Amino acid sequence: MPELPEVEALREYLDEHLAGRVVERVLPLAVSVLKTYDPPPAALEGRPAGPVARHGKFLDLPIGGLHLVTHLARAGWLRWQDSLPAQPPRPGKGTLALRVVLEGGGGFDLTEAGTQKRLAVYVVHDPQEVPGIARLGPDPLAEDFDRDAFAALLAGERRQIKGVLRDQSVIAGIGNAYSDEILHAARVSPFKLASSFDEEQITQLHTAVRDTLREAVGRAHGVAAGKLKAEKKSGLRVHGRAGEPCPVCGDTIRSVSFADSSLEYCPTCQTGGKPLADRRLSRLLK
Repeated sequence: MPELPEVEALREYLDEHLAGRVVERVLPLAVSVLKTYDPPPAALEGRPAGPVARHGKFLDLPIGGLHLVTHLARAGWLRWQDSLPAQPPRPGKGTLALRVVLEGGGGFDLTEAGTQKRLAVYVVHDPQEVPGIARLGPDPLAEDFDRDAFAALLAGERRQIKGVLRDQSVIAGIGNAYSDEILHAARVSPFKLASSFDEEQITQLHTAVRDTLREAVGRAHGVAAGKLKAEKKSGLRVHGRAGEPCPVCGDTIRSVSFADSSLEYCPTCQTGGKPLADRRLSRLLK
């Protein structure tokens, strides 16, 4: 799933290639992709694109007073093309969900693999009309996301810190992969209750959030859209690396599986050497 660093890199890439170009055609090709119907996608045609924005994991493409907003979800992606086939694609074929054709040639496709169709596209007058954007928490890379603001978010939270970091209404943009990376960098168990952090631990975790995301954004800067997935995977230290040695201490990275996801962690760095039980509601093994 694309998270804040990859979506930020896509924003930069699109801003460079799209801003100032005029949209010629918008072709929705999957029934499930459009979440709004008024204004229709055709209302974007003939309008120029402005500077691209990001809201958490949402991409926001201002186009002539309207906004084409997309959330790539788990299996969605954006594929830029300098030239597009003259023949329009047929709906319902393959992974293609929506195509945007630009005047003068080129454009981009939104694609989605797999059977769970969660890729979402909205055409709105204001990004705040998108429910997922309206309920977003603060951006962790914003200047005002300081240590005290972070502490206020954790105060009174009785949930495990892994879930808090992934909750978009608490902090915008962090998903499964980077929450694992952040907790490893902070040397914190994913099952630790957010409300149980002391002052030093809050500072340590806040630093890990900012540094991990900044480093990931830096690695992705300037990477072509088609290569961002591979870049993300190569930069991860624990997520998706169960069975490999921890790059910090050499212990074996372990995994906890859930119904539709998993988390990875290092026992030595994060849980005092104790493995976590591989169950949805598990606690530290006694």
